[in-house]
Amino acid sequence: MRLKHLTIALLLTSTLASAQSFVYITDEVDIPMRSEKTFDDNIVRSLPSGSKLSILQATEDGWTQVKFEGSTGWIISRYLSNNPPARAQLEKLRQSYNANKLLINKLSNRKNELETEIQALKVKNTKLSIQTSKSIAEKKHIEKVYKDALKLEHSNEKLMTANLQLKTEIQLLKNNNTATQDSSSRNWFITGSFVLFFGILIGFIFPNFVNRRRY
Repeated sequence: MRLKHLTIALLLTSTLASAQSFVYITDEVDIPMRSEKTFDDNIVRSLPSGSKLSILQATEDGWTQVKFEGSTGWIISRYLSNNPPARAQLEKLRQSYNANKLLINKLSNRKNELETEIQALKVKNTKLSIQTSKSIAEKKHIEKVYKDALKLEHSNEKLMTANLQLKTEIQLLKNNNTATQDSSSRNWFITGSFVLFFGILIGFIFPNFVNRRRY
């Protein structure tokens, strides 16, 4: 028994020399912290199982001086361990499990929200695709109408040019016709003048010629 206590004391001394100088209460009942290394009426406080203590020193007689929340005292070394007790570890695992379960529920809710948003975005994307297709079709129709309008405008320009040429030719023909009519009138006037002149001349000459023949 003394050898066991010595082994625990040496273990605790080694722990004290390490960087992590903490131990845990391992018993399932509350363990008393005493002001002295005796079993007299010197209990400072009772520590529940799993309490984390700071090691101050460990002795070969099976006692360890510890510190907990500002209180300093002695505890029998066999009630201390370098690792938390299984019950404390189980409680820690249960808390971790509950926290993870809560996190999973939150992530699941968030996943559902994201799936709903994705579905809404898909519907919106489908509507945008339809609208885009309509816009492309309208654009092509407008481009075709514009090209047809350009063709019509070009044809109209050709027709206007041809119409102007026809008007010019008609005006030239009118001018030529007027000139021809004026020339014809002048010719008829001259012809009439010659006819009248010769008629008058004949009117003077013919009676004299007839009279000459009588005599």
